[in-house]
Amino acid sequence: MKFFNPLKTALLSAFLGFAALGLTPASAVAQADPATTTFGVSATVLKDCIVSATALAFGNYTGAVNTNTSTITVTCTNSTTYSVGLGVGLATGATVTTRQMQNGAALLNYGLYSNGTWTTNWGNTLATNWVTGTGNGAAQNITVYGQIPAAQYVTPGSYADTIAVTVTY
Repeated sequence: MKFFNPLKTALLSAFLGFAALGLTPASAVAQADPATTTFGVSATVLKDCIVSATALAFGNYTGAVNTNTSTITVTCTNSTTYSVGLGVGLATGATVTTRQMQNGAALLNYGLYSNGTWTTNWGNTLATNWVTGTGNGAAQNITVYGQIPAAQYVTPGSYADTIAVTVTY
């Protein structure tokens, strides 16, 4: 069967129109399988620190120098610089150089230090007597050295205090 030229032209135009609309038979057009795309992912990491501490238990005091330690654990995000300060405690009149445990109205003096020779007082004045460090994402232990001086003959009984630990970053 022979087609006339106008009919051939009309059929060709129709086929090209369908092809432009994507309506050609599947075998006529190659498609990627599977289809893919991308999307962005983002986050902002804020500097952060968490802190915990163990109790400092001196045990029995007999009038001789008594020492013991506590551990402060600081965990900060990587490269975050931090400073750790220790408060004065709960006793009225206590200072960072003379902290005081209480048993009712009776007081027992003690000190907290950042070195094992008990010579560097650990206080709460930023940039003066705080301990500093740089976070690495892991827990970092810092030792608190405690000492009760000799020759305190106070009322027998149980003495206690609570120290606030402050971490600035």
